[in-house]
Amino acid sequence: MRRIASLAALSLSTALMPTTSARAQGARQQSAGDEVRTYRPFGTLRDQAEIQQRWLAERLTTVLPALMREHGIDMWIVPMREYNEDPVFTSLVSPTTFAARRRTIYVFHDTCAAAATPGCGVARIALGGTSQGGLYDAVRSTRAADGPAGGKLQAQAELWGDQQWQALKEVVEARRPRTIGIDVSRTFAFTDGLSAGELEGMSEALGPEWTGRFRRAEALPLDLIATRLPDENAMFRRMTELVWAIIDTAFSSAVITPGVTRTEDVVWWMRQRVNDLGLGTWFHPSVEVQRKGWTDAQLGDDPVIQKGDVLHCDFGITALRLNTDTQHMGYVLRDGESDVPAGLKAALLASNRLQDIVLGELRAGRTGNEILSAALARMRAAGIEGTVYSHPIGMHGHGAGPLIGLWDYQEGVPGRGDAKVIPNSWYSIELQATTAVPEWGGQKVRSAQEEDAIVGTDGRATWALRRQTEFHLVRP
Repeated sequence: MRRIASLAALSLSTALMPTTSARAQGARQQSAGDEVRTYRPFGTLRDQAEIQQRWLAERLTTVLPALMREHGIDMWIVPMREYNEDPVFTSLVSPTTFAARRRTIYVFHDTCAAAATPGCGVARIALGGTSQGGLYDAVRSTRAADGPAGGKLQAQAELWGDQQWQALKEVVEARRPRTIGIDVSRTFAFTDGLSAGELEGMSEALGPEWTGRFRRAEALPLDLIATRLPDENAMFRRMTELVWAIIDTAFSSAVITPGVTRTEDVVWWMRQRVNDLGLGTWFHPSVEVQRKGWTDAQLGDDPVIQKGDVLHCDFGITALRLNTDTQHMGYVLRDGESDVPAGLKAALLASNRLQDIVLGELRAGRTGNEILSAALARMRAAGIEGTVYSHPIGMHGHGAGPLIGLWDYQEGVPGRGDAKVIPNSWYSIELQATTAVPEWGGQKVRSAQEEDAIVGTDGRATWALRRQTEFHLVRP
């Protein structure tokens, strides 16, 4: 397994070396016809956008209608203004859309709600903004535009101010929904995207007849954000493979020279590598050390890595609006050592056993608190000293769905832990097991691991790739 990962890391490193022609260009501006050979693990930005657009179309035509019917929402209204977007925004728009347009009001109406008529489905209307590649019926103002924008003539102006609320009222009155879902919640940030100002403006325009039909649609945006597609699962696996390769290089002699390299040097190497690949990340990586005979306080925040150190990293990447989250363990071999001491292997095995327990308890239909309670009971029965603090992942690093513990709340998380796991969702199995190591005089070592998993259509969880069962080794 390590040999495969190392080869992948070597290929990654080789592919990132600039070509001779690129180096020769230096700072000189390239002509339009020149190309720099660049390693792009998931294709060009244009390639990625085409994939994301297909995912969006599938999500809006299959996932959204099913969720609206499951949660009893006839019409879902999602208004937002530029730079104050609802958290569900990125699950509703094309990859080329980065912000709401002045104000954008998305309206989704299930025409099948009242009666199943031939050709019925969920109408998608954008009051403000664009059609998102033909996926929405974009409504513009009836007023002629005053002039060109960016050298392009526009026949009609955009909706503005009260025009948008009046246009919304016309849409609602024409369709007469029985229930109107709005994004208001005191529990989940993902379902609390309706700002006070937008609620006020919408309520004033619609009046008591329609505001009386408002219903907090807490589960609808939560489940829409959380639901992943089969094609996304395949991409998630590829992303995880890349993460493993980067960590395998970071925790090797290619990056670490014992007695010289500090933990922050490794952190910034990881950040730079992600940037060089044209990718992003949703959090700053971390690298920590545990050392025989030393406390965390003695090591400090940025120690020099030494032979015999146990290494730990927390690292993730962002691509195609998707995120990963991985924690792995490493070991710096001492002179004369060819393998990790048995006591440290036992520490890693303890966290592996806890991973098995949590993955086995993670299934659709259970709340996060139920999963946590069952996993901790099995952990204690197995004699493992540890903590579980797992979370959903996907469009956000700390994603939509139930929390399975917090590191400082092992008795359960009221509210956010009471939501249920749904099929076709992703989780980061994050935890740690603490084990006394004989070779370290009984000093306890934390084996903190995090591995991404997929809850399938059948409601069962499997690893997105695999889980770490051997230390990454830094060889002298």
